[in-house]
Amino acid sequence: MSSAECFKNPPALGSTSGAGTLLELGGLKTYVTGPSESKHAILLVSDVFGYENLNLRKLADKVAAAGFFVVLPDFFYGDPFNLDNPQFDRESWLKAHSKEKGYEDAKLVIAALKSQGISAIGAAGFCWGGNVVVKLAKINDIQAAVILHPGRLTDEEIVEVKVPTAILGAEIDKTSPPEQLKHFGEILSTKSEFNSFVKIFPGVAHGWTTRYNAEDESAVKSAEEAHLDMLNWFTKYVN
Repeated sequence: MSSAECFKNPPALGSTSGAGTLLELGGLKTYVTGPSESKHAILLVSDVFGYENLNLRKLADKVAAAGFFVVLPDFFYGDPFNLDNPQFDRESWLKAHSKEKGYEDAKLVIAALKSQGISAIGAAGFCWGGNVVVKLAKINDIQAAVILHPGRLTDEEIVEVKVPTAILGAEIDKTSPPEQLKHFGEILSTKSEFNSFVKIFPGVAHGWTTRYNAEDESAVKSAEEAHLDMLNWFTKYVN
């Protein structure tokens, strides 16, 4: 399920933005950036606004600068959430672009990366993408997961997680409120076979890591703190 918060404050988009390039990976048009010879890859799974988000591509480039090969696929096949379209039907869109379909597509992207010689993969998901990544964290195809202001998750999904997982949440979030995310952290902490981490960011709202206003110094600072936490998690566990 997704709530109204998942569709607010749409980001600026740009089909040609970023330092990377576009190619097909696992059947999906994908923004790729970073050293192609790297054996360590990071899969970024966007929110409903898709892979042309300027802030998200900027983040992909930042992670790539740390030495990772970063892939940001178009999980919506050129059809991101678009309230500017008067004919847009939210329910039909959600049905066409389910998180289950995203999960199946993500597995194809991971398989394509492995076929290219990638030996370790981390995955980060934002809102809609967080729900996809928690599904990936149940299998052994990734080495680490970061879930940022996810859509609605259940205890059952968290119980099945099998890899080091960080959850970064907002203080102001009705979709995934701090109390629930802390509860998920308690569930994860019972798993001695891997590490986990939950952090709640004060004064920010759902979507703050990729839908921030670049002119707002405080918003940028909070987003960049979360970006650094994500990068540090991958640096520690994707190797």
